Amino acid sequence: MTSATAAINVLTADDLLKNWQGHRRLTRKTIEAFPEDKLFQFSVGGMRPFSELTWEFIRMAVPIVEGVSTGKWEEYKGSKPSSKSELLRLWDEQTARLNEEFPRIPPHRFSEVDKAFGQWENPGVVTIQYAIDNEIHHRGQGYVYLRALGIEPPHFWVSAPV
Repeated sequence: MTSATAAINVLTADDLLKNWQGHRRLTRKTIEAFPEDKLFQFSVGGMRPFSELTWEFIRMAVPIVEGVSTGKWEEYKGSKPSSKSELLRLWDEQTARLNEEFPRIPPHRFSEVDKAFGQWENPGVVTIQYAIDNEIHHRGQGYVYLRALGIEPPHFWVSAPV
């Protein structure tokens, strides 16, 4: 017996962006919850401080959207923030850029395979999902750090995606 399969569209590009921005809102609240010195200095078990993790998100988000959109994979060239206010300002700038750039991704580019930053080959939608998953994973580390500092992390359902 054979089974028929059908393509099912689960999310639209707009839904994917809304989902990502929901996660970014929660990550922003996580950044805000850290005392300035702990954001840049505190870690558990030799892991990177949360400022380093958020710097990673910043270096990935817009470059991935631009790479998926154009097929040109260029690393982020901005300066690393050294204060919480600078980090949040850069976060907000990138959030606005994502809202501008994401809708410009041609529909066919979501399924085209590229070698992102010369490192991994995936369809565009998978590369975008990697950025989202990476942020979720590392935000979990931030929650552990906050709890270790005696700080209640933001409720994850408050900024729920979509």
